[in-house]
Amino acid sequence: MITVHHLENSRSIRVLWLLEELGLDYEIKHYARDPVSNLAPPELTALHPLGKAPIVTDDELVLAETGAIFDYLLERYGEGRLEPARGTPERLRYQYWMHAAEGSLMPLLVMKLFFARIEARAPWLIRPVARGISRQVHELYLGPGLGRMLDYMESELAATTWFAGEAFTAADIQMGFPVDVAAARAGLDQRYPRLQAFVARCQARPAHQAAIARGGTLTPLS
Repeated sequence: MITVHHLENSRSIRVLWLLEELGLDYEIKHYARDPVSNLAPPELTALHPLGKAPIVTDDELVLAETGAIFDYLLERYGEGRLEPARGTPERLRYQYWMHAAEGSLMPLLVMKLFFARIEARAPWLIRPVARGISRQVHELYLGPGLGRMLDYMESELAATTWFAGEAFTAADIQMGFPVDVAAARAGLDQRYPRLQAFVARCQARPAHQAAIARGGTLTPLS
């Protein structure tokens, strides 16, 4: 039996969404974040040395990292679903966005979150310094980097309905979480109508709604 070790309010919601899209039976073991640090609880370290969600167990297998989990589930249970055929242009787009979600977009969003936390939680004596450093990092690196990435994503969705092409794929599940985070943390204003439409299409999918119902309401990287 597949078991998803699901950390509340985290990117592991994507694994639940993928399983729902594939129509697979699975169990969820829920974990709560530390109320002070907002980090994963130590119980996850008993499963995997890094102690971070998502973690999936399937019989004796213990697997971490969203991309690796996606590859495993699709290879073992997917039967060709949610993946473009190999050797097609759609396959190349699929592979790009499967990696870009965590390789290019999420690091920028996580850095934005943590600099905001440093600014908010710094002792009052050094808060002006922390605020100045945070704003410099945002102005020189995070803001331009996020802007370029969002502009690129918006332009790519001008050519196709979904990130890999006209058909919904696992790459859209992989991209769904960071786009949600971008909407919550960076803002998707009138410059990004296609990304806004992408979010709406994802949220309208029954499998997405089922994943939220089982995994809990998502407030990305709060």
